[in-house]
Amino acid sequence: MKIKVLFICHGNICRSPMAEFVMKDLVHKAGLADQFFIASAATSTEEIWNGIGNPVYPPAKAELAKHGLSCEGKRAVHLEASDYDKYDYLIGMDSANIRNMCRLFGGDPEDKVSLLLNYAGQARDISDPWYTGDFGATYRDVLAGCEGLLQYLKENELHLFERR
Repeated sequence: MKIKVLFICHGNICRSPMAEFVMKDLVHKAGLADQFFIASAATSTEEIWNGIGNPVYPPAKAELAKHGLSCEGKRAVHLEASDYDKYDYLIGMDSANIRNMCRLFGGDPEDKVSLLLNYAGQARDISDPWYTGDFGATYRDVLAGCEGLLQYLKENELHLFERR
């Protein structure tokens, strides 16, 4: 059984795809890639036209590439209410994402929704680089959150890693 993680931001072209590919890299380097299904989605449809999502925003893609990560082929997808049942962890980048997720899901009865930086011991939003222009700061926050998330999962989902 795989741990299913969905990262969510507003448009799915900057923060959540950065988190998706950072987390995929971390679990790969830890030898745990076969234990996970990791994806990302948007709370809005602003970056999706006629059912086709825009690719990762070029500066976000360039920031990932600086760290040896490729997001080639990733396109924005919209978060669906049915994703609540499909994923074990639904992780937002900021408090507005969390509000929009809970509105779509009709709440969070199974306590699956969380803020990424909570896993790094920082109860704050990850700034949207679309507005700040600071893709490096966003990458550092995403990396800290994903490292904390992986540590949390190793400690709390241990039964899934024991068969390794």
